[in-house]
Amino acid sequence: MRDSAISDNPRVQAQLDRLGALSLPSGRLGLETIHALLERLGNPQRALPPVFQVAGTNGKGSTCAYLRAMLEAEGLTVHAATKPHLVRYNERIRIAGQLIADDLLADLLEEVLDAGEDLAPSFFEVTSAATFLAFHRIRADACVIEVGLGGRFDATNVLDGQAACGIATLGIDHVSFLLVPEAGTPTDPLCRIAFEKAGIARPGVPLVTQAYPPGVTRTVIEQAMQAGAKTALRDLDWFADIRETIEYRDRHGALSLPLPALAGAHQADNAALAVAMLRHQDRVPVSPAAMAQGIRAARWPARLQLLGGGPLTALVPGRKVWLDGGHNADAGLAIARHFAGAEKFHLVTGMLTSKDPAAIVAPLAGQLLSLSVVPAPGHEAHTPEEIARHADLPARAFSAIEAALKALPPAGDVLIAGSLYLAGEVLRLNREFPD
Repeated sequence: MRDSAISDNPRVQAQLDRLGALSLPSGRLGLETIHALLERLGNPQRALPPVFQVAGTNGKGSTCAYLRAMLEAEGLTVHAATKPHLVRYNERIRIAGQLIADDLLADLLEEVLDAGEDLAPSFFEVTSAATFLAFHRIRADACVIEVGLGGRFDATNVLDGQAACGIATLGIDHVSFLLVPEAGTPTDPLCRIAFEKAGIARPGVPLVTQAYPPGVTRTVIEQAMQAGAKTALRDLDWFADIRETIEYRDRHGALSLPLPALAGAHQADNAALAVAMLRHQDRVPVSPAAMAQGIRAARWPARLQLLGGGPLTALVPGRKVWLDGGHNADAGLAIARHFAGAEKFHLVTGMLTSKDPAAIVAPLAGQLLSLSVVPAPGHEAHTPEEIARHADLPARAFSAIEAALKALPPAGDVLIAGSLYLAGEVLRLNREFPD
């Protein structure tokens, strides 16, 4: 399984091999297995520092990055769990600001895998259990936890009494899991996505959201009411006008905050959601000055990331090389907005067959100098012909990212996009390891 990655530490690799052999049994959805596994481990999830939990289709990882940066700017010690990893599995678990050390990771994975051997847990259930163990045993002031697939049946959805829960931008993705017909669930696709994401709502816990279409908002409110959560909805309970600053306001008052250093207009919306989550809870005080500092300091790899000097960028000297792991329609639109009005550029892409090529390629119509298609490492990928059907120019096929870059015409910046797996490979080859 590609998600398990590799390690140059033999003890970690031994556990990653065991982890990589796990899969989600066909047709099994629910939280019974993760609850059983955590029970054997002493239920560490019940005694964590205050947790900020974030779900969503796009923007949840960036929102987590802003939360962590703001909390750390306040001088607090923060654990963070995000997904997926790009290069090293260690990226999924951050202990007190640092990626989890190999020896601790090996110990935790071995403990969890041994405890649940007869339960047939999934990759994600083992990862979540190991994360909760680490966050329980090592002191911190707060935890930031990104939800994985959906929310209702995600392995992180065993928490209670969070400081705040958030839902970022919603869109159609992971349809084979999140849109499986089920009695009692919404039939409208986006409302169904909202139903699944809002499954993280908990009694008395603020559920802070972005602005959605009316039917989607109604679905979120219904789920929150059923859970007894306290909603804080954008454009109803909090507001953020994005100009040359973030002009934020809610019942506590108004703030004028800087725009993020992260590229993309959508990042200001993600930062505003993080601010709203902090402002609608009362367990971890964070000052406006720390919020502003965190917005400027936050970093999140493979999201409109401008690559630095390295072996890959050396193949196209004198040009900007951008990297984005987005692979759905909302991500494609965000990329297109970022490059609107810019000079035309070259697109190098590789997309899993489970993703729609039109999501990334179609919004860039008229902006491309060339289209190159490379494999998505370790996964079945769309052919150049399948991707070119959605573009306004032909696609050239290459066996590797290096070959595609070497073959580019001598002028024009470059965007590499369409897959987090491809993004991870690019970071590895350019020696820009997330830290």
